[in-house]
Amino acid sequence: MKHDPNMVYAEYSSPQGNLYLAATERGLAGMWFTDQRHLPEVSNWQRLEDASQLYILKETQQQLKAYFAGKLQQFELPLDLSAGTAFQQSVWLALLKIPFGKTTSYGALSSSIGKPLAVRAVGTAIGRNPIGIIVPCHRVVGADGSLTGYAGGLHRKEAFLKLEGVRTASLQGILL
Repeated sequence: MKHDPNMVYAEYSSPQGNLYLAATERGLAGMWFTDQRHLPEVSNWQRLEDASQLYILKETQQQLKAYFAGKLQQFELPLDLSAGTAFQQSVWLALLKIPFGKTTSYGALSSSIGKPLAVRAVGTAIGRNPIGIIVPCHRVVGADGSLTGYAGGLHRKEAFLKLEGVRTASLQGILL
């Protein structure tokens, strides 16, 4: 992925762990748990001591607080997904169409973008989603309903689904 070198970022402490929130002049461009897979190198970006220094980061924090409190189902933020390839962007835009409290499979998502045989490539693009939670990759499950891969950790994926009212069997990771 090719991130804008002029990106700015700040840290945010969420109920599920510390996050880096990153933005460009076009919108929110990244949100990663500080311990997740595929975390980009942030040391070359400008760090803001306080997210309220930039409107988009302040608004992201406010909407995340409402989401974690169970008061927000739809994020309303300008997003900058330009770091991804055209294919990745098509997958990420498809993720935005999955409703709050619902799940879909990798195969169904592949079909929805007109690439029914690209299930693995779709899975890889989902794993590289730069704006987890807001671009809801946690809503994608295995064909059998199993909680498969999540760059932020399966425990977080399960927590987000529970927050959204999706019932899961904690130990099995199988959707009921």
